[in-house]
Amino acid sequence: MDRSKVPAVLSIAGSDSSGGAGIQADIKTITAHRLYAETAITAITAQNTLGVTAVQDISPDIVAAQIDAVFDDIRPSAVKIGMVSSVEIIDVIADRLSAWNATNVVVDPVMVATSGARLIAEDAAEALTRRLFPLATVITPNIPEAMALLDYEVDSERTQQNAAMLLTRRFGCASLVKGGHLVNEANDVLAEPAPLDDEGNHLGDPLTTWFRHKRIETDNTHGTGCTLSSAIACALAQGMDLADAVNAGKAYLTGALAAGFDMGKGSGPVNHMWQY
Repeated sequence: MDRSKVPAVLSIAGSDSSGGAGIQADIKTITAHRLYAETAITAITAQNTLGVTAVQDISPDIVAAQIDAVFDDIRPSAVKIGMVSSVEIIDVIADRLSAWNATNVVVDPVMVATSGARLIAEDAAEALTRRLFPLATVITPNIPEAMALLDYEVDSERTQQNAAMLLTRRFGCASLVKGGHLVNEANDVLAEPAPLDDEGNHLGDPLTTWFRHKRIETDNTHGTGCTLSSAIACALAQGMDLADAVNAGKAYLTGALAAGFDMGKGSGPVNHMWQY
């Protein structure tokens, strides 16, 4: 393969020592899509399938330097942003991506753990929405994250769709609200901003698209959010429009879940290489 024609995808996220989520999941996902993986590590974590035991943030200057080094040499065709826990790191990511005019930016707003515990401080959550969401092509919150962003109860497909539309109106980017937390559902809804008129005003409400895939019954779901957002970034890097990219990303994740990987004593990882 002509390497000059292989798109690169940059993951800006934390490192997962167990390999199931974060940077490691993103590298596996990008490689499985036959694309070139690049990284800017925001934190080092000690974690496994049972939980996180330690976190060490990387210096904001080093995060900025990693992003600059990547764009200066092998420019990525898409960028995925995962968990970022400090205002300072969020600010340098926003500054450097703006300076490099990054495109096809997918933001996975990792804010709430499966247990319901918040994973990001209030000031960092505010910086996330103020600095990174305006740069995003799409954000990919799950239902607890959508509720945290909106202070709005989501307990049905109707309220899930309303949440996606509210997020898109509020932040100006497309919003994919994932439905995996609804009982017996695994359906996601995408809201995209309506077209603009000549004066820059949106012509109507956000446009919504549903993605319905078979729910895979498994406890091994570690890293599913990281994997889906990276898969969407891969599809965007290959020139797909957003709706097609989401559909391709969901199909890839469904296969990774269905492959039946069973590693560790807790919530194990998905099988990123299931196609091979």
